[in-house]
Amino acid sequence: MVDRQNRAGVKFGGGGVAGSSESNVDRRERLRKLALETIDLAKDPYFMRNHLGSYECKLCLTLHSNEGSYLAHTQGKKHQSNLHRRAARDARDMSNPMTLQAQQALAAGAPGFGGPIVPKKVAIKIGRPGYKITKIKDPQTQQLGLLFQLQYPQIDAKTKPRHRFMSAFEQRVEPAQLAFKVQSKEIDRAEGRFWTYWDVDAHQFSLQFFFKAESNRAPGDSSSGQVEGL
Repeated sequence: MVDRQNRAGVKFGGGGVAGSSESNVDRRERLRKLALETIDLAKDPYFMRNHLGSYECKLCLTLHSNEGSYLAHTQGKKHQSNLHRRAARDARDMSNPMTLQAQQALAAGAPGFGGPIVPKKVAIKIGRPGYKITKIKDPQTQQLGLLFQLQYPQIDAKTKPRHRFMSAFEQRVEPAQLAFKVQSKEIDRAEGRFWTYWDVDAHQFSLQFFFKAESNRAPGDSSSGQVEGL
């Protein structure tokens, strides 16, 4: 109950029972004054003064014009509910042997937080390869062939590209690093019919070969279906 007899403009004996809204205003004012006298805002972790001179509650993300308004907010239902939720969450984290920081460190793969340490693969830096493939034909033997020209712009000067022919079975077992599919025909490895060249200055690897002529192939002969290069 609020005493209204001593207010300006009110006659003696004209007091009455205040309404619910006036009672709430009066209660908040009394709580604000009490909080200003008893609470040290410097120790409140959620109290913050921004660059505009107003005050913020970092827990509820609310804005207040003065300290009294902030203190009145701390006594309200919203702030108290958020405090209870924060306390429950902190208690749950403390009871869990793996804290939030440990979970984050584990997710980031930090050493000392369990799990096997996977060694880092050291890859040879060659840059993004460029290539050109040209179909060729021997005018004398009428043999068909292919000329591969591959560029490795950032390859180390001591590294030389290699090549090998792989069968379809090997392709499933060991994935190729840089490969080209070719016809399943026998390769002519006679002198002058198959050659490779590595141009160190231009960083270009060339490979040329001819397929054996149909008349020179033995029955059932076949070759691998893929050329792999480093």
